[in-house]
Amino acid sequence: MLSTNKQPIVDQWFINDVVQESPFAIFANSVYPISAEARAYINEKTFKTHIGKGELLVQANEICTSLYLMEKGITRGFVREGRKEITTWISCERELVTSITGFDKQIPAKENIQAIEDCELTGLLHKDLHYLYDHFPEMNIVGRRILEQYYRNAEERAFIARLTEATSKYKYFIATNSNLLNRVPLKFIASYLGMTLETLSRIRGKLSRTAQ
Repeated sequence: MLSTNKQPIVDQWFINDVVQESPFAIFANSVYPISAEARAYINEKTFKTHIGKGELLVQANEICTSLYLMEKGITRGFVREGRKEITTWISCERELVTSITGFDKQIPAKENIQAIEDCELTGLLHKDLHYLYDHFPEMNIVGRRILEQYYRNAEERAFIARLTEATSKYKYFIATNSNLLNRVPLKFIASYLGMTLETLSRIRGKLSRTAQ
């Protein structure tokens, strides 16, 4: 069932001996224009990988060597507290996924990263990302803009955590993550919002009756 620190699939972006554009290069260029040389390096170094529903992309206490772009599917981060699993974040298509501190410092990850659906991802190794930073100045702008976005995302998670009323938490989740409602099991949403599944089900029932 476990599938950790996925290894590159060798075929990369070759079709009929022609190098195709890596989704990672397209994503980076959409954040900020990058040079043809940077795009060529990304095309060469990125790799495709797949994980099935329920499998782990990264396991806690292991070193995460890659940064992943989600092309298809949904993942979640979670930590274990005894027998309890606490969902810390949920990500879907066109988002980057990794163990942030573990990847950056190349130390054991604190969180597990699990596929909620079958997932297709494009990966880039830690050493190759830093080569891009060192040799292509525009990639530092890409990195800064992505970091700014993810800091805003972290601020939103902190905001939800500080709300004291369960219904307010769920309403805020609906307002900011409506695309996930029909794709993510309620037990993971409840855990992410810091409430029991029973509480979330009761809130959903009450809001449904109110809307009728």
